[in-house]
Amino acid sequence: MSDVAEPKPDPATGAPEAEKPQETTPATTEATKTEEEKPATESAVDAAKEATTKTTDSVFSMFGGGPKKEKKEEPEDDKNEPSGSSKAQKKAEEDDEAPESPEVHFEPVIRLTEKVETKTNEELEEQMFKMRAKLFRFDRDAKEWKERGTGDVRLLKHKENQKTRLVMRRDKTLKVCANHYIVPDMELKANVGSDRSWVWNATADVSEGETEPQTFAIRFANSENANLFKEAFEKAQQENEKILSQQ
Repeated sequence: MSDVAEPKPDPATGAPEAEKPQETTPATTEATKTEEEKPATESAVDAAKEATTKTTDSVFSMFGGGPKKEKKEEPEDDKNEPSGSSKAQKKAEEDDEAPESPEVHFEPVIRLTEKVETKTNEELEEQMFKMRAKLFRFDRDAKEWKERGTGDVRLLKHKENQKTRLVMRRDKTLKVCANHYIVPDMELKANVGSDRSWVWNATADVSEGETEPQTFAIRFANSENANLFKEAFEKAQQENEKILSQQ
């Protein structure tokens, strides 16, 4: 055995230091977790914003809103081209400017050179009275009143013999519905107590072309017109009586 003692290695210098495990603090752990969780949170927030934007756009679109639509620029050729109303106006102007067709003239087959005069046998008479009324005739067979027509009842005085007759024509057709002289034996009577209607008998009425007796009833619009007719009728009756007495 050797008396020299073997040198012992210095634990502070000779032996390699063992690797120490890295110390982890609570703050470092939380930061790492935050960095890992951050992308996921941002993704969720972005998704929520996108969904909100889509919902808002859809709601606005329902009520006519929504994002503004970009106005498409029309090509210059379309701008210069006239609209539909302008085209129609232009076409109408072109039609107006079209040449007019020549006027067509037809010669009449028969020329009427002579005027036909219609005689009413009233040319030599003077109108003494005129009033609008409605005339009735009593039908003896049916025993009832029948309407003869509505028109102007007139008293016409002849210019030569001075006799006065009663003439009445229907409206529009001008057909005679009463035509007789006013003679002394005629008498106007109130019709069923009416103050605007009169009844009388005519022994020689020629309204139908032949002389025949008739019983007439005439009705006016009011009592004033009826009284004016009675005055004119009785006056003509007195004048005719004088003329007949002189013959």
